[in-house]
Amino acid sequence: MGAWAIAVHGGAGVDPNLPKERQEEAKRLLTRCLDIGISALRSNLPAIDVVELVVRELETDPLFNSGRGSALTEKGTVEMEASIMDGPKRRCGAVSGLTTVKNPVSLARLVMEKSPHSYLAFSGAEEFAKKQGVEMVDNEYFITEDNVGMLKLAKEANSILFDYRIPAVGTCGAGAAMDSPLQMNGLPISVYAPETVGCVVVDKQGRCAAATSTGGLMNKMSGRIGDSPLIGSGTYASELCGVSCTGEGEAIIRSTLAREVSAVMEYKGLSLHEAVDYVIKNRLDEGKAGLIAVSKDGEVACGFNTTGMFRGCATEDGFMEVGVW
Repeated sequence: MGAWAIAVHGGAGVDPNLPKERQEEAKRLLTRCLDIGISALRSNLPAIDVVELVVRELETDPLFNSGRGSALTEKGTVEMEASIMDGPKRRCGAVSGLTTVKNPVSLARLVMEKSPHSYLAFSGAEEFAKKQGVEMVDNEYFITEDNVGMLKLAKEANSILFDYRIPAVGTCGAGAAMDSPLQMNGLPISVYAPETVGCVVVDKQGRCAAATSTGGLMNKMSGRIGDSPLIGSGTYASELCGVSCTGEGEAIIRSTLAREVSAVMEYKGLSLHEAVDYVIKNRLDEGKAGLIAVSKDGEVACGFNTTGMFRGCATEDGFMEVGVW
């Protein structure tokens, strides 16, 4: 019997000018999610059950960019994506392009357990959801007033907005995208502060699991798929560790960031903390991202090269921490 550990995140790239009340609101949500996970682990739920349970909670709360509160496409709709992975046999499930599934992470798990496939998307994923009897809602359920306003600002700036709730002063004015030093695939973007959610867990049996869920980018092209549903990029779990990433999806995809943590532990013999530090420093090129990770030995770690990352973690020995910067 080993020791359990859990970590959650609500996105990397926090705006340095983020209002104090918003920081505290995020910390309260992360603490609530940690408490849910801790209670489940103390009840001996397996790691895969715990990551699904916690991410469902994050999807239900509109604070972060997943489920209700997801970023809007250029058409003003929501297209969500999620993935989940069970470390012991590296089973996985992923979904993209969801518009009516209330909890994308749970559909991802059903893809893993109830289908012969690993990844379903758009109309096929929605049809599968109906057959599985999952809870469905109108697309309007996911759309918040804040996001409608931010989409308007993004369109006025003719740019993709990462931080779709709290724009910096002057960020969204005409020409803001052209003045931005940040680029995605060579094209200018404006504020960088994605708020994908994720959870990683190792249970007392040393089983690792990971899950990630997001609405993507504000004003994204319809049909865009980011790193969150891509196994090995946004999510990965093996017999060694569980990893969930957040940040610039295109950079995370290029670097297969989540898998890299497990790979350098396996092939270079690095500890979890060494592995996280190594991939953040050496595998992102000019990209901006963060990740949370646990190991089979009950270790927990996080790393990011942005100004901050909404995150929290706890271990069986009583350690618990929630932070932003």
